[in-house]
Amino acid sequence: MKVTFPHMGSLAIPMKALLEEAGLEVVLPPPTSKRTLTLGSRHAPEFACLPLKINLGNYLEALELGADTIIMAGGVGPCRFGYYGQVQREILRSLGKDCDFLIFEPPAGDFKGLASTCRRLFAGCRPAGILRGAKIAWAKARAVDKLWQVSLWARPREVERGRTSKIIRKLYHKLDQACEMKRIRRIVREGIEELKSQAKGEPKAHIALVGEIYVVLDPFSNQYIEERLGEMGVEVSRTIYLSQWIVHHLVLPTFRLHRPNRSLGLASGYLNYAVGGHGLETVANTVLAARRRFDGVVQLAPFTCMPEIVAASILPRVSKGEGISVLTLFLDEHTGEAGLVTRLEAFVDMLLRQQRQRRQGHGILSWA
Repeated sequence: MKVTFPHMGSLAIPMKALLEEAGLEVVLPPPTSKRTLTLGSRHAPEFACLPLKINLGNYLEALELGADTIIMAGGVGPCRFGYYGQVQREILRSLGKDCDFLIFEPPAGDFKGLASTCRRLFAGCRPAGILRGAKIAWAKARAVDKLWQVSLWARPREVERGRTSKIIRKLYHKLDQACEMKRIRRIVREGIEELKSQAKGEPKAHIALVGEIYVVLDPFSNQYIEERLGEMGVEVSRTIYLSQWIVHHLVLPTFRLHRPNRSLGLASGYLNYAVGGHGLETVANTVLAARRRFDGVVQLAPFTCMPEIVAASILPRVSKGEGISVLTLFLDEHTGEAGLVTRLEAFVDMLLRQQRQRRQGHGILSWA
């Protein structure tokens, strides 16, 4: 069995550790590129959202490298993510690709289905290896999130432009190679020190990044927006991380546990019920950013994503009611770098003008 899985930001670092420690052979898809997106877009339905197209491209490139088994998480609720696996499996079959497709569906009260999929994947693997892999994978997931969080703080303060991005790539490579818990902890400790040591001064503005999880977590799909904003002198606070997604989407449902998200109550009065995906979270986190005195909010969403379309239709009212400017960016395979950068630069310039006006006692400017 040669196992592969789709990229989603830094997911490959912990996932590869889990599978290899369990004793499985892993075939990583090449880093997501324009070729990946072109392959996926060519064979996916035209109005499928961007993550499905990129994932499909990941699979096709991994199959070219010899993979024979694909694993993917499933989903529930009013969001097309729950259909990704089935749609992609049928597309691969129509292309004559001979591979197994294992979908890890959230149990939702039925643990038997998940247990059956786990047995198929880990058949012949030693339980001790699986447990060790889970432990190391979790440590790496938390490590990549912690280092990225510090990098978002450091980038707008860096003395040498681009230095933070070089450091984080080096640290991620070290984490990928690490096999011991002590080594992982040391990389995080030393990495945080290195990131902070080259940061001076203060950022020009502070922006919250909200929206659909895949395009928030995946730098290729969002055109490296966090790095671009950081190098403009803007500190970015991301509202979701990979380790959070693992806990809330995989771990808690598996053990039939529920951890209430108290911040969702902030959406009350704007959006009072779940609309699938991260639509409700997008509205709640925008309100939270306003009340924490952020300068602005950027919403990221795949084109045609229903939950984020609902959220986007509500955010202008949140912007007016809470006094915070919001920029919504819908992303697909046609999104151009130049147009996105121009919109970001204009938005940041507007936020800086707002800062000056507030100091002079005026209100906020509107953003269409």
